[in-house]
Amino acid sequence: MTIRVGVLTISDWGAQGRREDVSGVTIKEMVTERLGAAVTEYEIVPDERDVIETMLVEWADVSGVDLILTTGGTGFSPRDVTPEATQAVIERQAPGLTEATRSQGLKKTPHAMLSRAVAGIRGSTLIVNLPGSPKAVRESLEVILPAIPHAIEILRGTAGASERHEYKT
Repeated sequence: MTIRVGVLTISDWGAQGRREDVSGVTIKEMVTERLGAAVTEYEIVPDERDVIETMLVEWADVSGVDLILTTGGTGFSPRDVTPEATQAVIERQAPGLTEATRSQGLKKTPHAMLSRAVAGIRGSTLIVNLPGSPKAVRESLEVILPAIPHAIEILRGTAGASERHEYKT
């Protein structure tokens, strides 16, 4: 079964049409090419906690996506509220995903430790915060994408079933 993905870009400038969403496009390309996933939801929203929370809840509860990948709003800026919005809507944490991305990122830059990204589960939807830069998005996805199909199988209750998702390198 195809993994249904929502890509949520959090950027004041992007939401105003003043910045091209390269990070969101990078996510869409990587999940479709490497996982054979279908991006069924995509939005660019401003750094507003209530707007982010509303989108996450709607996509998980109404649209029924399997995976939501956010990009942006995970740093130290006062407007960076993506982790807080995500924490407010998840039911269970999945810290290993963001720990892995930070660990890998630290091999390239000490700034990786400044990421406040979180990951967790709402219902049967996995939500993962990614950084805002296209380079960091690519590096983060390289780390976590191999684990995503199995995570989705577990959430769907189909882990161990004969159909297996294949990750393409």
